Amino acid sequence: MITRDIKALATFPEAARLGFGAATARAAFLVAPEGFSLAVQSASDNAYMDLSLREDVERALAQHRGLQRALARRLPTLCFPGDPATPDAVFPNNVFATAPGQLIIGHMRHPVRQAEAERSDIRGFFKDVLGYAEIDLRQQPGVCELTGSVVIDRGRGVAYGGLSERCDEAGLSAFAQALGWVETVPYALAAGEYHGNVVMSVLASRAVVVAPDGFADPAVGEAIAARYGAGGILLTAEEKNAFAANCIALTSDAVFMSERAADALRPATRSALERNGFAIDAVALDEIEKAGGSLRCCVAEIF
Repeated sequence: MITRDIKALATFPEAARLGFGAATARAAFLVAPEGFSLAVQSASDNAYMDLSLREDVERALAQHRGLQRALARRLPTLCFPGDPATPDAVFPNNVFATAPGQLIIGHMRHPVRQAEAERSDIRGFFKDVLGYAEIDLRQQPGVCELTGSVVIDRGRGVAYGGLSERCDEAGLSAFAQALGWVETVPYALAAGEYHGNVVMSVLASRAVVVAPDGFADPAVGEAIAARYGAGGILLTAEEKNAFAANCIALTSDAVFMSERAADALRPATRSALERNGFAIDAVALDEIEKAGGSLRCCVAEIF
């Protein structure tokens, strides 16, 4: 079902009960920032990028290794090599997503990112090693940059799709059909926002962090937060701009975010996360954040 009426967001649909699927991933994979650089094409619609900044490849690689070590303390974590020809590949969750037994290939907007979908090593790992079936959304109408654009409550089968130049209604519908979601909630992102995962994150299906000013209609963001009750956590614009919403819960008891994001959290936000059972695991990623994404963008989940 598709929910557009803000009043309907007050409660979850009857079918969207916990137990639809695992609320957190069983493993994660990354792509190393080898040849790290800022992609000019991506900067055309990503206000979080500043092309005047200089990149430090070795520093980006070191921070990325720190991220892998931090994740590996919580769950199995793989890392595929990067390629200087695809500088945004460090953000693989936009191109590859999974459900149990399935690998979904996203339909990217920019040509520099479309090339990432041709990675035979990543696709071969899922097909030949894990035995996953492949669903290629590039063969269907619409653009959808997977879990960059769409934030999913995996435990309930509910997907919140941030519509922008990087995700349209047709692309969101194709992704929804691929995963068989119970409910899809499309909403327009505010001007200047490019991905839904920069303005909200569902944490282990029991909490959500939301930055209402990242929505074209802030009331929609507030309504999404309200449906999680005490687990609904509202972020300020300052927290959002520091990538606090670009976080991820890979286990039921911890939320990963960048050090920049963690440093920007108000005491009330920290307390709310702790009340909901989440320890904050912060990782230094300021070099990689120059490319317009943060920690959640770096992590592709394996379900």
